[in-house]
Amino acid sequence: MTPDTWNDIAFMLELLAQALVTGIFMGGVYALMSVGLGLIFGLMKVINFAQPDFMMLGMYGAFFCITFVGGMGFAGPFLTPLLAALVAALAVGLFGWLIHRGLMSRVLSESQGGQDAQVMMTLGLSLILQNGALLLFGANPHTIQTPLSSEAWSLDFLFFNKGKALSFGVAIALTVILQLFMTRTRTGKSMRAAADNPEAAVYMGIDVTFVHRLGFAIGIAITAAAGALIANYTPFQPYIGMDFLILMFASVVLGGLGSISGAFWGGMTIGMMQQLSTVFLPIQLQNMVVFVAFLLIVLIRPQGLFGRVSERI
Repeated sequence: MTPDTWNDIAFMLELLAQALVTGIFMGGVYALMSVGLGLIFGLMKVINFAQPDFMMLGMYGAFFCITFVGGMGFAGPFLTPLLAALVAALAVGLFGWLIHRGLMSRVLSESQGGQDAQVMMTLGLSLILQNGALLLFGANPHTIQTPLSSEAWSLDFLFFNKGKALSFGVAIALTVILQLFMTRTRTGKSMRAAADNPEAAVYMGIDVTFVHRLGFAIGIAITAAAGALIANYTPFQPYIGMDFLILMFASVVLGGLGSISGAFWGGMTIGMMQQLSTVFLPIQLQNMVVFVAFLLIVLIRPQGLFGRVSERI
């Protein structure tokens, strides 16, 4: 091979390595937002089309929290976004608790297992959240001004964006904490029992309504935290949830319905496929590659890439 050919190969390998790193970082945040949706479906069998709009509320929550404390000078460029994400997640999670208490629990109790009313309610809730945010916050895009989004660590030919690296680290930590909560605590085990067999859980003395409400709030809070992290390097407006709706559901289905770990790995897979495809194709086609791969995988494994037929949360 000529030197030019070797240079072209080396350049392509560098592009692939950089795309892989970026895909891992993006996939971590996709995984976090999908874990919240996967938890709600695995626990309640509810297809929540309003989930991305709760993510949007997390973005605005973090934005106004940072604005209220005067910007990044409050606790530094690393700690301030984390505190804002925590506050936003708690606030939106509490809102999710109230939504379940006032709306979701009534629909679940009256629908007798059917999903038509649930789907219509979550679609209506999505429209209310989007248009309510439009009235309150306006249509102009917002962004959280943090130096991390424009700074990077370098390792030879690889660059690690500080904002995305921070988001990835938090996403991994929150997912691990949730998994430990579900498998090691009494409340988490009660939630898993209620997901497997609600009637048997009632006979065991488990308050199924309470664990459903808690699981719904936790799922909403986790997705809101993902939104708060994304807001550190992506402009947002009231309808940004629509940009993530299909990716979120694709991650959950790809990983395996009803599985937290499956939703996580599904999000990671989609993030990496999305970024690696940009090395060979225009960026406008990255989602096309994701969904073509998604359809092929589901055709081969209907239970999902990382799921099992009988798997639960």
